Amino acid sequence: MITEHALLPVIPGQEHGFELAFATAKSLISSMPGFRKLSLSRSLESPSTYLLLVHWDQLEDHTVGFRESAQYGTWRELLHHFYDPFPAVEHFTDVF
Repeated sequence: MITEHALLPVIPGQEHGFELAFATAKSLISSMPGFRKLSLSRSLESPSTYLLLVHWDQLEDHTVGFRESAQYGTWRELLHHFYDPFPAVEHFTDVF
């Protein structure tokens, strides 16, 4: 299993709109082959920062399957305008 990690820097004042858009967008990603689960958390210290963790069966389920899909185009339209700067995404595998 692979864990996708992204810190999402939402433009201050746009948090509510982001959360509403994410509620719609999560059905897009959860419908993808290889998707396991996701969590979205909001920072207590920096309330405009969110932590997105998505669990995939394998790396390519995210980097190819989702990112090259029509669903990703809709995801991008719903969410990407909320970020400044654009988030870095990393992938992790369990060690223990």
